[in-house]
Amino acid sequence: MPTAPADRPFSHADSHIMELPDYLRDYADASIREQIPQVSYAASLVTDEEVDAIVANGKQHSSEHVEAQVALGDELIAKSKEIQALGAFDRGDRSIALDMLGFRKQLVFATHSVATPFSPSRKLANEVRYGATRAHNRAMSEFCADDDRLMGVGIVPLEEPEQALIELEFALDSGMEAIWVPHHPAGETSPGHVDLAPFWARLAESRTPFLLHVGGAPLQLDPRWTSTGRPAARDWMGGGENVRSKDMAVLHQGPETFLSVMVMDGVFEDHPDLRGASVELGAGWVPAMLTRLDWVVRSWSKVDQYLAQLQRTPSETLREQMAFTPYVFEDVGGLIDQSSDDLYLFSSDYPHVEGGKDPIGRFEGSLGDRSDAVRDNFYAENFLRIFPDARVH
Repeated sequence: MPTAPADRPFSHADSHIMELPDYLRDYADASIREQIPQVSYAASLVTDEEVDAIVANGKQHSSEHVEAQVALGDELIAKSKEIQALGAFDRGDRSIALDMLGFRKQLVFATHSVATPFSPSRKLANEVRYGATRAHNRAMSEFCADDDRLMGVGIVPLEEPEQALIELEFALDSGMEAIWVPHHPAGETSPGHVDLAPFWARLAESRTPFLLHVGGAPLQLDPRWTSTGRPAARDWMGGGENVRSKDMAVLHQGPETFLSVMVMDGVFEDHPDLRGASVELGAGWVPAMLTRLDWVVRSWSKVDQYLAQLQRTPSETLREQMAFTPYVFEDVGGLIDQSSDDLYLFSSDYPHVEGGKDPIGRFEGSLGDRSDAVRDNFYAENFLRIFPDARVH
């Protein structure tokens, strides 16, 4: 089942643009433009030669290439990948791709351009990092402007609370429909720090969900964990610069930590209208997290005055205010059985190769003989709980 069937609405929680090298510079303020690094494909399957050819062709695919992608028909999601995919960076072509794939709504994330805004570095002043943030949000706004099926995901680093609030307002004014935040500490503080309360309050007030996504924190383990005295293990792409097996085994620790402290710091409690989702970070860890958080809060609320103030269990809170995208190789049916059918979202990661050749077919196999109501939740209704304004009437 390579495309969405016409008789069931599909809302798509994870797609990407493949940014060209000057993606940020083209939309940056003139005062900092030359200080912003170009987007790099060094740690990816995309070659410099591919990028150079597209740039030399006026930053677009040739008409023959577009025609060849369209001719793939039902094989589009299987064979149209990375920077060569239909709609990888051209918004008109992305609309054609959506027509072919059949998704009612599609979240659109960046791929490589978040490295500058999301990676605090002594080499880059905060002015440059937050300037790159604004440039990204301008570019994403333009990409999604002409097709209301495309839901642009803005980005906001949290290290500087006052600046984060300023950039949040800019992103909202630019039409961003969700905000991707890094899932690491906000500088030297928790994301639940009181100085960030206005940020979370503004998201809740504006009905704009926050999103966690792979790439929002370093992908690689501390190198000490991979130092074995032997040659480095190959990553799944073969180059050793992306994600190795040990990285993948603990990838969930970042988002799980982020969400755990958000619950325990009372952010969800204080802002019951706040909604969020964890995307392309898997979901196999979610049932155990719910159980563990309930146990921790139940036990430690006897001595922790902040936990004692929580009115709902963590599992109730996260079921009401969060959702998660399983990987295509995870058993979403089993996850539902272990937790709840209102927690999980469909995604394909288009046009990244990680989404596989037949994500709908893989998920259908995992859902097995479960009811139409369970499928409706997974493919659309859970998405609409997080994004109620995305419902198509």
